[in-house]
Amino acid sequence: MRLSLSTLISHGRMARRMGLGPKSRIDMLRNILTGLVRHERIETTRGKADEVRFYAEKLIDYAKKGDTDEKAMKMACFWLTEKDLVPKLFRVLAPRFENQQAGYTRMARIPNRENLDRAPMAVLEYKGNPYPPLFTPKRDNELTLLNQLLKGYREEREQQAAAKAE
Repeated sequence: MRLSLSTLISHGRMARRMGLGPKSRIDMLRNILTGLVRHERIETTRGKADEVRFYAEKLIDYAKKGDTDEKAMKMACFWLTEKDLVPKLFRVLAPRFENQQAGYTRMARIPNRENLDRAPMAVLEYKGNPYPPLFTPKRDNELTLLNQLLKGYREEREQQAAAKAE
């Protein structure tokens, strides 16, 4: 068989291989997704967080249709292993993202695990959760070099414009 570039490139969505097979992978994703809905913030490996993120977004999309929608209820019952979380999904999380079209989750990288495997870790959370933010937003400080240079440039431009106007 002759190898060509087209045989090496995969254009389809390839699922990560997690667990011992397809059933194990689905069970793992369901458990992580259930934890995410319960706690609204979880810490897991980057690969798992990236994979679960897609399903978490889809679950909110279905939940926004309401608990009277049959397909939305089926999806919620399938993905959530703890059935007491179904009302939380429809009454707490779905109204929170009612006016938002996409981007319900946030993923932040954190340092690698310290034990033997040194796995890259991440925190996956729903936006608007009650916990304090992971990273404080950087505030623009007026005293930084760049801001001082921009301030001087603006003042020069104003002086030049005033000189031209005279």
